[in-house]
Amino acid sequence: MRVLLGIIGAVIVLGIFSSVLRTLVIPRPTPAGFTGFVQRSVSRPFRFLADRLHGIEAKDRVLAPVAPVSIVITLLGWLLSFMIGYGLLEASVSGLKVHEGIYEAGSSLFTLGFASSRRASLTAIDFCAAATGPIVVGLQIGYLPTLYNAYQRRETQVTLLQTRAGAPPWGPEILARYAQVGLLDDIGDLFRGWEQWCAVVSETHTTYPVLIHFRSPKADRNWLIALLAVLDAAALRAAFNPSQPQARTRLALRAGFVCLRDIADIRGIPYDVDPHPDDPVRLGYEDFLRGVARMRAYGYPMERTAEEAWPHFRGWRVNYETLAYRLARDIDAVPAPWSGPRRTALPVWSPLTPVDRRPMG
Repeated sequence: MRVLLGIIGAVIVLGIFSSVLRTLVIPRPTPAGFTGFVQRSVSRPFRFLADRLHGIEAKDRVLAPVAPVSIVITLLGWLLSFMIGYGLLEASVSGLKVHEGIYEAGSSLFTLGFASSRRASLTAIDFCAAATGPIVVGLQIGYLPTLYNAYQRRETQVTLLQTRAGAPPWGPEILARYAQVGLLDDIGDLFRGWEQWCAVVSETHTTYPVLIHFRSPKADRNWLIALLAVLDAAALRAAFNPSQPQARTRLALRAGFVCLRDIADIRGIPYDVDPHPDDPVRLGYEDFLRGVARMRAYGYPMERTAEEAWPHFRGWRVNYETLAYRLARDIDAVPAPWSGPRRTALPVWSPLTPVDRRPMG
């Protein structure tokens, strides 16, 4: 029986050490394991409440604490698991009962020292437990600045996009606003910036998956919807203006759907690695025409008709639409146009194009 307790205790301690290393130390995507289980468990009651609210702002307020709370619960879960694992180890190598072993392990783990045994067989385990607590807490403290720095870098670009596309962002709105103020010659800079943004997000959101659930400061902004809007703008640009420079447009599209696929891999979401350009998309042709009408109303130049451009646009969108819709549903992103359904029915928020106030004289 004591041998079994020792084996179970060792498995728990080693397993949690592995979780700590994979989450806080190893700078590469790793399976979620314990942290993923905690995050899913924490999110369920928040989602349950959010699904029963009707306002988008109310849902956003309820879901905003999910990621921070999951970080705190993960730390507490690690410490509790270490206490149980070390307690079982101490019970296995001594005459202590299980609850007495856990009691002594907790005293050592939290460096309190109120329950100390002089048994030589327990000294090594007590020392290990005493070192584990400060190490885990110290790693977590060092982890938070890295996490929030990555969040800030992500949100800076999302906020900048608001001036270019409104809130929530929408692909046709980006092109309409650039046409309205005569900045279409500079739109390549937008795509270049978002190509770099995709590289950063692909790295940070796979290394630290909890970032996927960190919400923007305002309910009408969201990192995924911003990415989808830029990808749609790039696809529209490529579809309607084949004579314009395509390098930055295509690179932004490629970086965008690679980023979404990397995130899908870490979350275990299946997808077609080589979709055919003629595969169907969920965005309807009528919705596409409404977006084209917005662009045309503000003077966006088009070399192709909507009917001619539709197959080209669909051929680009098939690379990222399914994953964008799935992630938007999973994280309850703001329901912007062309962003798919959510778990509960919500009205679509459309950005308003500002009125041109330039003097006419």
